Amino acid sequence: MFLSDTDIKKGVASGAIIIEPFDEKQLQVASYDVALGNEFEVVDRHQIEASDPAMKIFPTTRKLRVEDGETFVLHPGENVLAKQKEFIGVDNEHLILLSGKSSLARIGLVVHNTAMLFNPGHKFFPTFELVNVSNIPIILRPGMMVAQLLFARLTSPTSQSYAETGRYDSENSNHFAAPKE
Repeated sequence: MFLSDTDIKKGVASGAIIIEPFDEKQLQVASYDVALGNEFEVVDRHQIEASDPAMKIFPTTRKLRVEDGETFVLHPGENVLAKQKEFIGVDNEHLILLSGKSSLARIGLVVHNTAMLFNPGHKFFPTFELVNVSNIPIILRPGMMVAQLLFARLTSPTSQSYAETGRYDSENSNHFAAPKE
């Protein structure tokens, strides 16, 4: 079952839900708005003929830091990774779903391609998979609300947290790295 604003606040107060920093102005009736951070990773598209996942050939990327008050221009067809400003997490009785903001989707901004589910026990700064599907550039600014989180309570606690599965090292993870097998 999805949590209401009342239950999200209770979850934050109890520690079952982590949102740092938490700002009640970002709390919606059944979600929490999250902001774009300052870190972006862009593909150097001229350094590779094509990506070939089967052969583990991925493009070279470079990290950019956009300071508060500055802008990042996302060009049509461009795909970049960007960090979320808020640190988030949940206990073993909840999960998080990421959803784009409809106002930004209407101008062509997609905030996730596939990674919309955050598992129980996951605690981190999420990475947005930003894509401009319109035919005009979109100006992005650190701190702008680009997505919303929905929280759901599981029917029972999980047998282990996401951190315990060994699939994710929250202390040393590089969300911008090429996929690992």
